[in-house]
Amino acid sequence: MRFEILGPTAVRGADGTAIPIGGPRVRALLALLALEPGRVIDADRLATGLYGEEPPEGVANALQSQVSRLRRALGRDRVEFHPAGYRLVADPMDVDAIRFERLAAEGRRALGSGDARRAAALLREGLALWRGRPLADAPHAGAAAARLSELRLTAVEDRTQADLELGRHRELVAELRQLVADHPLRERPRAQLMRALYGSGRQAEALAAYAEGRRVLRDELGLEPGPELTAAHLAVLRADPALGPAAPPIPDDASRTTDGPISGAVGGPVGGPVGGAPEGSEGGVGAAGRGGREGVKLGTRAQLTSFVGRGEELRQVSAELAASRLVTLVGPGGAGKTRLALEVAERAEGDVCLVQLAPLTAESEVTPAVLTALGIRDRHRPEPPRLEPAERLVAALAGRDLLLILDNSEHVVEAVARLADTLLGSCPGLRVLATSREGLGITGESLVPVAPLRLPPPDAPDPLGYAAVRLFADRAAAVRPGFAVTPDNAEQVIRICHAMDGLPLAIELAAARLRTLPVAEVAARLDDRFRLLARGSRTALPRHQTLRAVVAWSWDLLDGDEQRMAGRLTVFAGGATAEAAERVCGLPEELLFSLAEKSLVEAVDGRFRMLGTIRAFCAERLEEAGEAEAIREAHAAYYLNLAVEADGHLRRAEQLEWLARLDAESDDLNAAVRWTTESGRLETALRLVGFCACYWWMRGHRTVSSALGRELLDRVGETTPAGLEEEYAMCVLVAAWNGVNGDWLNERLEALRPSRTTDYIPARLEFLTLLLSMFTGPPPDVSTVAELRELTAAVSMSPWSTALTGCGYGFLLQFGGQEGRARAEFERSLAAFRAMGERWGTMLALSALADLAAEQGDHATALAMADAALEVARELGAPADVAEGLCRRADALARTGELERARATYETAADLSRRVGSTDMLARAHCGLGEVALAVGDAAGARTWLEQAREECPTAWYSVSELRERISAGLTAAAEAVSGR
Repeated sequence: MRFEILGPTAVRGADGTAIPIGGPRVRALLALLALEPGRVIDADRLATGLYGEEPPEGVANALQSQVSRLRRALGRDRVEFHPAGYRLVADPMDVDAIRFERLAAEGRRALGSGDARRAAALLREGLALWRGRPLADAPHAGAAAARLSELRLTAVEDRTQADLELGRHRELVAELRQLVADHPLRERPRAQLMRALYGSGRQAEALAAYAEGRRVLRDELGLEPGPELTAAHLAVLRADPALGPAAPPIPDDASRTTDGPISGAVGGPVGGPVGGAPEGSEGGVGAAGRGGREGVKLGTRAQLTSFVGRGEELRQVSAELAASRLVTLVGPGGAGKTRLALEVAERAEGDVCLVQLAPLTAESEVTPAVLTALGIRDRHRPEPPRLEPAERLVAALAGRDLLLILDNSEHVVEAVARLADTLLGSCPGLRVLATSREGLGITGESLVPVAPLRLPPPDAPDPLGYAAVRLFADRAAAVRPGFAVTPDNAEQVIRICHAMDGLPLAIELAAARLRTLPVAEVAARLDDRFRLLARGSRTALPRHQTLRAVVAWSWDLLDGDEQRMAGRLTVFAGGATAEAAERVCGLPEELLFSLAEKSLVEAVDGRFRMLGTIRAFCAERLEEAGEAEAIREAHAAYYLNLAVEADGHLRRAEQLEWLARLDAESDDLNAAVRWTTESGRLETALRLVGFCACYWWMRGHRTVSSALGRELLDRVGETTPAGLEEEYAMCVLVAAWNGVNGDWLNERLEALRPSRTTDYIPARLEFLTLLLSMFTGPPPDVSTVAELRELTAAVSMSPWSTALTGCGYGFLLQFGGQEGRARAEFERSLAAFRAMGERWGTMLALSALADLAAEQGDHATALAMADAALEVARELGAPADVAEGLCRRADALARTGELERARATYETAADLSRRVGSTDMLARAHCGLGEVALAVGDAAGARTWLEQAREECPTAWYSVSELRERISAGLTAAAEAVSGR
């Protein structure tokens, strides 16, 4: 079968006969599946593509119905169901859009290699596949349609370029005039129109086309023409022979390639081959079409490997060199600065000289190295030269247009800066491109950061869409023929690329290990990365032959204080602010800024982070210096102080600001707990857990924090440390709050149950009041609100604890059947929390009012209150509380008969609960699904859901006792429904 989506959706059999596929929805579904043949597409994506951002109720059933219709039309084996979605079983080359992309890419590669005739034929074949507006039957797939349209326009431009190079100037004028009229702000077609007019003997019209383009750009955007259009203008003014005269028309049959059938020219995995033409090959440095002077290139060499993943940087360097005469590529070792500079040199028009500075050992060698690279040598004569080396360079370059590339400048950066400043000030036709791990630091310099390659998330559906993975796949295939990234090894490849921090050199070293090791073993050995990646290319620079050598080169360029700062900075797990680094490392922040300038750390949104590879190396140096323990102690002390300071702010109006601050520090808070636990500093560890608990609870960090709490309890033992009773109690609650408890933990939880009301009012950990009552129940020594008021009246409480106690009054009144008084207490607490600006307490009071309304049968009010609480939970960014709010909303929907909406809401709550490790809410969501199933007569399904909820529901929490009763009642009802059949 062939699938056509470049126009109205159609399917044709092997003989070309059209196959009926049904109505608009079925055609839209097929178009969406055909965009990614052979890949599972998430059901939610398909639903959005079919129905838009606000799908109707019951969209899942509607989607299944459309899939069934499509299967009937194509055959069941053509559309597969998977747990994550659906997949169209088809060869990608049987889909016109995929085939077009392949042909367009092949055509561009042919154009880049100088084979214009083949390029024109390939591009014509691809463009002939178009029958109208892409994805015409999928109105909600606008982004994908826009992408295809942009690819088509680029292919038209490439085909036009190929025809120009074949001399078809006259034939193109009319087409290009229409293209320019349709896209007046696009500069490439206008430059091509100028060339076509000039080649047709119409120089004046070519200049008029430029003038019109300049006017449009000025009027519409306030911009001057870019480098390509400007270069075309200059070429026409100068009557540049490279523009080419008009050639006789070429017969249609002569435009066909003689290299065999076009269909055989396209292959490789979906997304095109990993290597191929370099990204950004159009519009290279100083390019204006393809007719410029070739120029002399000194010091460059043909590359033996493909260029992957730096198309955007190539375009940026091109733009910077057009605007600035000094550009420096900066980045960490192994980021690919040299390779990027070589690609710039390859595409540059005019003369280029690349000077390799890595072998130099002294700054005095820089100027002689440039002289040697340019071929300027001393004459063999006895008298000394009359000019100094720098003066000789100025004399040689003063009247010359040249791009001078100074590669690997970091170890002689001061000499390079002085020389560049002298030459640029004296040689107006000179441009300088430097590569370095730090900028040259002179006036007029433009810095272009060369960052690591883009990395995919662990669950990326298309890993080859990320440059780091494409590079690994390309280099791995070179040492292990036949290697490809597949669903079976994608997770391991992604893990390797992440461990290499996306650094091209590190990725290449890792890929080279596939010569002797399978990819799974390489992934398994990443903990010892320096030993694993200890063998690179024999012809590479020594500092590029191993991963350790790459980092050691940068380390050796640091002074003593910078080395100390770099080593000490490794104790930070998630990066550090300048203030934190200065406090923990005991060194001035200027050293941190210096490390950033030298590409040892990266500054992102006010935080300074090390790449994993650099951090591992510097951590070894910290251990060797004998400073690791002292710096880790300082780190733990800093984060304990932060946690103590933040805790009170989390329950006041400024809580969003402090939650965001702790989000940024979360990895380091966890690291501090982990290290103090493992090193036996149990008092500090308990205090850290105690003051982090409120943050962890609000943010739903149940799984990680529970594991930290359990590990700490194992170390502490059964005896509560003197003076840390509250911290110990909080640690027990943290360990237990993911609901997966053994007998030993349940015993410790039971032992926490206070014997007096005043035990619920801690002196240090205010949030313990809430958690204690939630896990262990109400005070045992009171039965009425009056008694509770009397006992708490003598205790000094904060405004937050007072408002929380008001909710406690309300719960006691509600349990006692005094709903009216309970509502009044909840409303007073709600007003108090709102007056404080405290969102979490506000959400608690709203939730209590929702539950009270539901208990009274007022489901409309219950739904309104549940929605209000849910809105606050979302504002707070508390995922576990969002899940609880969704369950409460679903309860109200179910009780008003909106079962389908309730089911969908319970499913969303279950998914969110599962992701954050909130077992109590997961059990509540599954209980709700069981009740919905029971309501629609599916007793067997109800029993399955309810039994699952019973297994998930924590057994030792007081707060879920009502849920356990609800699950039990549901199971009884399900059993009765089955037995009554």
